[in-house]
Amino acid sequence: MGFKDQYKHYSQQIPKDIQRSLDGGTCPVLGFTSNLDVLLEWDEGAFNAIADRYLTEQPAIRNNDTIHSIEDFARIISAYVIRGQGGEVDITDNAVCTFLENHFRNRYALGGTAAQGATALNTLGFPVLVHISDRSQEVCQLMDRPGISTVTESGLVPIIQAASAELPVRHIILQFPKGAKIRIQNETVEIPQSNRVIMDYDSIHKNLIIDENFRQYCEEHAGKLPCYAISGFNAIVDTEIMQSVIRDTIAHLQAIKARNPGCIIYLEAAHYLNPAVEEIVFSQMAPHIDILGLNEEELTLHARQHQTEIHPEDPASVLAGLRCFRQRYSIRGLLLHTKDYSLYFGEELANADITKGLTIGNLIAGTRARIGRYGTWQDCLETLSQPLSPTGLAFHDTLTAMEPDIQIVPSRYIENPGCMIGLGDTFMAGVLTAFL
Repeated sequence: MGFKDQYKHYSQQIPKDIQRSLDGGTCPVLGFTSNLDVLLEWDEGAFNAIADRYLTEQPAIRNNDTIHSIEDFARIISAYVIRGQGGEVDITDNAVCTFLENHFRNRYALGGTAAQGATALNTLGFPVLVHISDRSQEVCQLMDRPGISTVTESGLVPIIQAASAELPVRHIILQFPKGAKIRIQNETVEIPQSNRVIMDYDSIHKNLIIDENFRQYCEEHAGKLPCYAISGFNAIVDTEIMQSVIRDTIAHLQAIKARNPGCIIYLEAAHYLNPAVEEIVFSQMAPHIDILGLNEEELTLHARQHQTEIHPEDPASVLAGLRCFRQRYSIRGLLLHTKDYSLYFGEELANADITKGLTIGNLIAGTRARIGRYGTWQDCLETLSQPLSPTGLAFHDTLTAMEPDIQIVPSRYIENPGCMIGLGDTFMAGVLTAFL
């Protein structure tokens, strides 16, 4: 059965959805992290000069890899770039940060899944409640918009009133474009796909702490929370710390569910710096969440850690990977997002229009890719002129024939994206419209 394009239908519902949230005093909740992104501008000459001087061995990504030196940067990042692969890796020496900021032009932007998702959803016009970890003036100013609130000792406040005098947490991000040519040990390689690598020089997120004021507010007002999107565990590397964080998080979510069983709990995955921590999160959180969201790179990497190989270009392989993932953790629902399509595979959820969530998620992420910033409702309507992804359409027809209960929506095709940063975070924000 062919794909029924409902982008226009669902996008026209957004103004009424916003008004319903405002009238009812309800809003989605997003937690738990934020930071300041340092966006490095791609410079082929600068990258080649670094590779020529510092790439002393074959490009490679190893288990638990970290960047201690410029040689590590050259080895690890070259491996990502030549594959067109995205990922995340720790930097352990501030001298590496200084070197990169001196060798590439750069600018600052908002970082953190919760912070970006909240800002993307609010740019559409929705009120949101957000927990952020980096409350620096720089981060709060980037989120200073009517309708974005958080919680302090004073109660519910506009985000700017939570700003502190602390220095921001910086994450350095290198975007690279499809078709660019790089020099790897005297051989010219063409980058097969646009993507980005996130390099974290960050200690605050090694032990994620949920603010007690925020926790209490959400538990006391659980009836006004239609959904709760959580993320930010991926930077934790110590398994004992992770066990403690998970215990506290599960207790918090249980309190929310006890007061509001209909609140949808959405866990957004990420590239985990320690696979053992990822296993703790997925296995222990699974009984307490409704949806786990991830992209095809995260699905592929996780499968490989369990001795299974997934081929993202093969629909049958992707479906097999999703089935294995659900069975391993008894997840109620899996949500996969890619540049060509998004899909939901799992139980039917009451009071949720998953197809709407997939559609709006694709739309606002595609709009960010197209214009390089979070999109307004009008910006999103303009994205509707973009064609549907041919790859996404082919996946839709193949997967729905193989698994009739799967829900899949092809993306709008953006030929030359102006931005690759925060697309998954923006997509996640759009999915939350399914529960509002």
